[in-house]
This record gives sequence, C-alpha cells and structure tokens, in this order.
Amino acid sequence: MKVKNSLKSAKLRHRECRVVRRRGRVYVINKRNPRFKARQG
Repeated sequence: MKVKNSLKSAKLRHRECRVVRRRGRVYVINKRNPRFKARQG
C-alpha cells in the first residue's frame, strides 16, 4: 500500500479505483487489482 499526500493521482491510475473513508482515513481501493491500494496521510 502506498501512503500519499494526495489521492487524486492514485485514483486515476486505474478505472476500478474507488475512494473510501474508513476510521477517519481516506483510502483508494481496487477490488480487481489490489496493487493499486493507497492511503492518505
């Protein structure tokens, strides 16, 4: 999982990427290709 300051570029890497808020953190998840996971901050 990558830790980034801004998730906009992480979201645009793949069509299936979704931005999700969990426990006060913002994540990018991708069900089909988990290597695109990212977390903000």
